[in-house]
Amino acid sequence: MNKIFGKTKHIHFIGIGGIGMSGMAELLYNHKFSISGSDINASERTKHLESIGIKIYKKHDQNNVKQSDLIVYSSAVKPNNPEIIEGKMKNIPIVKRAELLGEIIKIKQISLAISGTHGKTTTTSMVGNILYESKLDPTIIAGGIVNKYESNNISGSGEVIVVEADEFDKSFLSLAPTYIALNNMELEHLDIYKDLDDLKKSFTEFANSTPFYGSVCIGTDSKELKNIIPNINRNCKTFGIHNKADLMAKNITFNKSNTTFDVIENGKKICSIKLIIPGLHNVYNALCAISISMEIDIPIKYIIEGLNKFCGVKRRFQIKHKSINNKDIMIIDDYAHHHTELSATIQAAKAGWPNRKITTIFQPHLFSRTQSFYKDFAKSLMEADTNIIAPIYPAREKPIKNISSRLIVEELKNAGHKRTYDCKGKKQIPELVKQSINDNDIIIFMGAGDIYKLIEPTYNKLNE
Repeated sequence: MNKIFGKTKHIHFIGIGGIGMSGMAELLYNHKFSISGSDINASERTKHLESIGIKIYKKHDQNNVKQSDLIVYSSAVKPNNPEIIEGKMKNIPIVKRAELLGEIIKIKQISLAISGTHGKTTTTSMVGNILYESKLDPTIIAGGIVNKYESNNISGSGEVIVVEADEFDKSFLSLAPTYIALNNMELEHLDIYKDLDDLKKSFTEFANSTPFYGSVCIGTDSKELKNIIPNINRNCKTFGIHNKADLMAKNITFNKSNTTFDVIENGKKICSIKLIIPGLHNVYNALCAISISMEIDIPIKYIIEGLNKFCGVKRRFQIKHKSINNKDIMIIDDYAHHHTELSATIQAAKAGWPNRKITTIFQPHLFSRTQSFYKDFAKSLMEADTNIIAPIYPAREKPIKNISSRLIVEELKNAGHKRTYDCKGKKQIPELVKQSINDNDIIIFMGAGDIYKLIEPTYNKLNE
């Protein structure tokens, strides 16, 4: 890899604590590059990187980049960042995270990129596990912590790399992988895309970035993906559950965390799959993983083994506690932050545990997303028995006038939901849960922000 990057020895990451940035930083560190990074927010990722020997700066400062041969920055970094300014003054090459990822995938003969509005991290991890069980010793870069490896990256010596291709900031257009899997597509990231047509144009461009000998695996149950197939001038393989496709799932059953289904290829059953993760959305994720694995000729026995042994990703329907204070109360942590993801998570709980009531603690992510989708959030949360709505997690944004979690609360109450509570501050959550919970309930913490930090305080409160 060092030869691929020429004379580049020291790489500095601005915003190194991000899940995508931290994975690449660790991967390159394991390949003997000198790595440093800066992030104003300490996190589990920055602490982990420090523990393995990477220098982490707690503030952005021009002196941080003086020894750098390359500066990499995340989408959240502003142009007036002092490290960006210093890099320009010293003529140090400065690239976005996606551009570096595009260079990293060139080190392997075969590159697989997984994209879609939902399920990217889980599907990437599923494919990685299939490759692992196939003894191909893959390199994996995912957007979450894979439970099996306790990491978001694996440095393999084999000739296959699988990466998560993020549509945010149109970053996936920097990749040009050998094979692409598109799981689904919905309107999202309205701070980047002006409308659905703009999003579809980018997905089409990404699909056509594969070489003529590559292929695109595409989910036909996603209406918008199905509509762009005529514009893709590469070999396409389709998968789905409801709409006719090359690869389909039939006879789907759910029992708690277990999901089983038959895989049908062109009308013929080729295998049965048993997942130890719940939900219809994970059947789609598995179909996507199976489809792209078959494209690179992975034998079916390894596909079955890889999926049967797949134990999930951190914060994706992760069961944190199965019982509390000798009561059958379960707590789940989930990253859901789009309204479709909220529905998928709630439905997974209802399908696997049909006789239990669902309490959600939802933290909206971004003011702009709440402004655009608060009615959709409310519609999804109508499926839960009890909802506690936390204040918006702003992430990279400044507040927008008159936009708050209250919009979702009012929409739910106007629709007739009787057990929706407006949480003025996150510290109230443990007490609110204690007041509203009953034996045999399932509690789901949902959101892409820091809502997961309230899980243990809530558990402790219920244990009192």
